[in-house]
Amino acid sequence: MADNLLAAGVRKGDSGKPWHGIDPSKKGNHWQYTVQTLDELDRQGRIYWPPKGRMPRLKRYLDELDGKPLTSEWTDIPSIGAHARERLGFPTQKPITLLERIIKSSSNENDIVLDPFCGCGTTIMAAHKLKRKWIGIDITHLAISLIKTRLRKINVYANRDYKTIGEPVDFASAEKLASTNAYQFQWWALSLIGAKPTNPDRKKGADKGVDGWLTFRESANLSLQRIVVQVKGGKHIGPQYVRDLLGTVDASKSAMGILITLYEPTEQMKTTAMEAEYYESPTWGHKYPKAQIITINELLSGNKPILPHTQPRKR
Repeated sequence: MADNLLAAGVRKGDSGKPWHGIDPSKKGNHWQYTVQTLDELDRQGRIYWPPKGRMPRLKRYLDELDGKPLTSEWTDIPSIGAHARERLGFPTQKPITLLERIIKSSSNENDIVLDPFCGCGTTIMAAHKLKRKWIGIDITHLAISLIKTRLRKINVYANRDYKTIGEPVDFASAEKLASTNAYQFQWWALSLIGAKPTNPDRKKGADKGVDGWLTFRESANLSLQRIVVQVKGGKHIGPQYVRDLLGTVDASKSAMGILITLYEPTEQMKTTAMEAEYYESPTWGHKYPKAQIITINELLSGNKPILPHTQPRKR
């Protein structure tokens, strides 16, 4: 920016002398600097000389200015739009830009940021990106599931950088969660494979047979493919659940479907899944079962569904 070199009032001394043929006193002004300082600024290239007949000005750079202190009202950060990529469906979600500003202005790298009601994890995301240590606390497994998904998106190795306290660690604790709260069990189970919950606010209506989604991209045409994920915590399940899954896959035009079960599937369920069609990936050069069943015990043991982006490319 170009700043004024003149100040109001006539003065004696070096700041009132003519400089480069310009006498500031003729218009009742004086220079804001001595003429010696003006000469030095000109040598540094800090004087802007406009077309003939106009007053020279001082070049100022933003990093030299003190700036304007922030007030308690910030209007320059827009809210999250209804169709924004950042939106997760959490009713109280805040823009990550807002939290980044707060964290930058109130902490340094390696400081600890605490969010005792972390929700969908925007504070944690901002702290992680800004190289702060962080602690997030929330009462729901939905929040934990969303946060894990977001962390994986910004850093594929993020799960090595944190630990989760309070989640089921074995079949007994998983069974207890399922019997206590079916929704909490569902959200926790989705987090085990990195699936994004479909309906964070369960009051809004039915999920149409989709508890969560996984996605992968086919590089052949850069198309984004979806995988339907369903979670069942009941004991009495049969092959109709696999058929329902396949119907949802077809209705939603998805590539595959995954059924997570708390208890071991029946032999009929396994047969129904094996008899289903395959999804053939043009990118990875493999066929993948269109319907896959995986149990909580398998997931807790480290097993994962067979997905296109987890397989080596066929050469």
